Amino acid sequence: MQDNAMRHTSDSLVTAAEIARQAGVTRAAVSNWRRRYDDFPTPTTDSTSSPLFALSDVRAWLAKQHKGQEMSAEVRLWQQLRGAYGDDTVRGLSVVAELLSHSGKNAPAVLKALVDELTADLPPADLLAALTSRYVESSGRAGSDGITSPQLILAIQHFAGTGYRKGTVYDPACGIGSLLFSFGPHARILAGQEIDPLHAHYAELRAGLTDLRQVAIRVGDSLRSDQQRDLRADLVVCEPPVGTADWGREELLLDPRWEFGVPSRAESELAWLQHAYYHTAPGGRVVVVMPASVAYRKAGRRIRAEIVRRGVLTQVVALPPGMASAHALSVHLWLLRRPTGSDDTVDSVRMTDLTGNAPADTFEATEDQTAEVPRIDLLNDVVDLTPAAHISTRHTDFTAEYEAARADISEQLTSLLGLLPPLRESPAGTLQDGATVSVSELARAGLVETVEDSAVSTSEQLDTDYLNGFLRSTLNNRRSTSTSGTFRMDNRGSRIPQMAIDEQRRYGAAFRALAEFEEQMGRLTKLGKQAASLARDGLTSGALRPPPSEDS
Repeated sequence: MQDNAMRHTSDSLVTAAEIARQAGVTRAAVSNWRRRYDDFPTPTTDSTSSPLFALSDVRAWLAKQHKGQEMSAEVRLWQQLRGAYGDDTVRGLSVVAELLSHSGKNAPAVLKALVDELTADLPPADLLAALTSRYVESSGRAGSDGITSPQLILAIQHFAGTGYRKGTVYDPACGIGSLLFSFGPHARILAGQEIDPLHAHYAELRAGLTDLRQVAIRVGDSLRSDQQRDLRADLVVCEPPVGTADWGREELLLDPRWEFGVPSRAESELAWLQHAYYHTAPGGRVVVVMPASVAYRKAGRRIRAEIVRRGVLTQVVALPPGMASAHALSVHLWLLRRPTGSDDTVDSVRMTDLTGNAPADTFEATEDQTAEVPRIDLLNDVVDLTPAAHISTRHTDFTAEYEAARADISEQLTSLLGLLPPLRESPAGTLQDGATVSVSELARAGLVETVEDSAVSTSEQLDTDYLNGFLRSTLNNRRSTSTSGTFRMDNRGSRIPQMAIDEQRRYGAAFRALAEFEEQMGRLTKLGKQAASLARDGLTSGALRPPPSEDS
């Protein structure tokens, strides 16, 4: 058993990000090692986007190269920035960027020394990219204004297509520039505006240290003070601020940007959407990140209807939860295209629901995750643009699936009773007064190995099912359950009755049957919810109807 565990550990696979964490460096440093060292472990997979490495090979290489055995200069620089600038990390990053671009004059000596040490081996652009990556990862779920997560950037790139290439890309809320710059390798011009002067300054410094072509970053509130009024882009991308009531509605009532209607105070996101569309050239596209609630909120119904009616909304994509930097909820991508003429509009909207995927999964939708919905079907009293509201009814065979669910439930109910083991009354005090032994004593004797929340017998003197059955007794549960309610093995406190092996096996068989009963009950509960959902959706969509009454 122990050998198997060791083999499993040695065969574990890790990503470049996990290697960076183990070695205490940035992901850029790991990429640099892969380029500079011919003996760096070869990936075990063919994936170019997220290669996997054998953990044992990585550990051996790190030890051989003496990497990760002391705090790297990159980590020391990052810690110095966090210590000196606290939550004002972008200011510290700007100081580093100024040093790298040879424009910094008043930088602390310790920062300058660390930057000089690092740039001896690492190009300035790579160092700044590594520090920016650390900042994005450290921002987590709070205080993430100006940050678009790497995975969300990949999603926007995927759905933006390639029509913008050799053209202009514009981001009216560009933050520190990550989303905008991701289109740099193929765009001719990058244009952005950012309300936070420090973020805009850092974005300009980042652009100056890279090989990006023409980049123009303006400072100001894009809604109240549009600094690039005449700009018309081939692609407009944006992750706008959300839930901003004071976005300037009263002073902008007659603004020409509101082609689909003046947004209410509660619909700032629809103001940003129309701002993005205003700056789109004929034939150009818009990809804007939207909270899921914008798709159905009553206050935005009229504007949603107008966007659909004019045939400019081409697709709505519901992304997996956890893609945004500021929260763990699902967000939508709204894709618009400005027509080149009156006959260049769309007759349907593609609805794509990826909410069941993991954030790292592909953005290619399967057949049952997408549907082409005619515009007329969307123009009802609600104008709900939530993809799931339209996809499920178009891909579900309600009759067949409901009957299959009913048959599964009937089968599960029939077999459930047979799973409960027959048990008889035990003489009083049989277990309570008997001798017990602790799991820690069994482990010290080499009779047991503990694996997460269970135990495995390594001896013919102990039955594994018997062992785990008693570990989950009420008394041991109280010892092992944490304050959060999760079960964690308490090797010190858990105690097991001492029994002969034949008696252990009888108890073990009963515990096995109970475990299978619980597992099947879980499946039955899931089936019940599925059947109820199918029935409800089938009845309300018109796909199913109740049977005729006996009197009719």
